[in-house]
Amino acid sequence: FCLPGTAETSAVQALLARYLQRRLQGSQLSTPPPPSVLFSNDHRARVRQASQRSPSNSLSQNVSDKDGDQHVSDDYDDYEDDLEGYEDSERSRTRFDLLADDCSNCVDEHSSSLAASRWTMPLLKLGEKRYYLGIFFKANWYRASQYCRYHGMHLASIASQEENDRLEKHIKDFGLGHEHFWTSGTDQAEEGTFFWMANGRPITFENWNVGEPNNFRYENGEEEHCLELWNRDGKGLKWNDSPCSFETFFVCEVQ
Repeated sequence: FCLPGTAETSAVQALLARYLQRRLQGSQLSTPPPPSVLFSNDHRARVRQASQRSPSNSLSQNVSDKDGDQHVSDDYDDYEDDLEGYEDSERSRTRFDLLADDCSNCVDEHSSSLAASRWTMPLLKLGEKRYYLGIFFKANWYRASQYCRYHGMHLASIASQEENDRLEKHIKDFGLGHEHFWTSGTDQAEEGTFFWMANGRPITFENWNVGEPNNFRYENGEEEHCLELWNRDGKGLKWNDSPCSFETFFVCEVQ
């Protein structure tokens, strides 16, 4: 038994309840916030490709766990896989911004004439060059070189004492004067004859630590063929030859 109109009222109430439930559920769906870093279409395509890869190619991978000249070709072959782990650009940019709050020489590429380039990275302008300090992960010389090239740059070359001093001062201002930094210098083509991979030119200006380069030979047979900046003796960031498989920070440049 029911009062006249009760069944109809119940049906209407049920429909209304379902309608309100759908509306409430729809309003709870969150919309992803817009990105804080603007990426080119080429970059977005690479990120989409990365999202389809297996979890084994994640940032948890070591930048390199290989030693010796026999792994040089592997370093290049595996580069694309490792780059996906480096693509945390928003985190890197945030960390750079925290370090560069007081940096009067830092350049925001989003507001410059290069904003339409295929990479968007915070650059440091010193003299005629712009630099990117690779301080968010450590890599061997080959991967550091490839990372710079991937973003339209090269590992740094140093042509004068003035340039070396400016770069050293900036690195020290970040509190990183005790660290090692890769440059593009190498003598892999001919032992003892260093040149800049960035431009293919032989090294004319030199700023070696005392007794360097010495091409020290390690127990595993590896020798020192790549040029790094290192404050070995507490006398500033001078040059040292080191095994190319050594993982450290690096400096990219763009002219």
